[in-house]
Amino acid sequence: QVQLVESGGGLVQAGGSLRLSCEVSGTIFRRTAMGWYRQAPGKQRELVAGITGGGISSYADSVKGRFTISRDNAKDTISLEMNSLKPEDTAVYYCNLRDYPGAWGQGTQVTVSS
Repeated sequence: QVQLVESGGGLVQAGGSLRLSCEVSGTIFRRTAMGWYRQAPGKQRELVAGITGGGISSYADSVKGRFTISRDNAKDTISLEMNSLKPEDTAVYYCNLRDYPGAWGQGTQVTVSS
């Protein structure tokens, strides 16, 4: 069973930056496409960034140019560098498999104040 532990969220002013991390266990990590998702209050969870096992990344239009996803296959971790944060980025952020998300971790809260 895949286990996911997210960290790094917090409160930041608009225009600021945060870096999220996710520790992954229970899968052949280096072969697995991973993703960062977010869920804002009253909204559906959405995929904001994905990365293949080989490091090819993709982004939702809403975060393109501001967020950067990366992975460390030696440490079984993925990260999300978030810059130029906007109030609309406020959400709980989760990591999971990009293509077949399973059980969700606890997520990490990101709050961007205006």
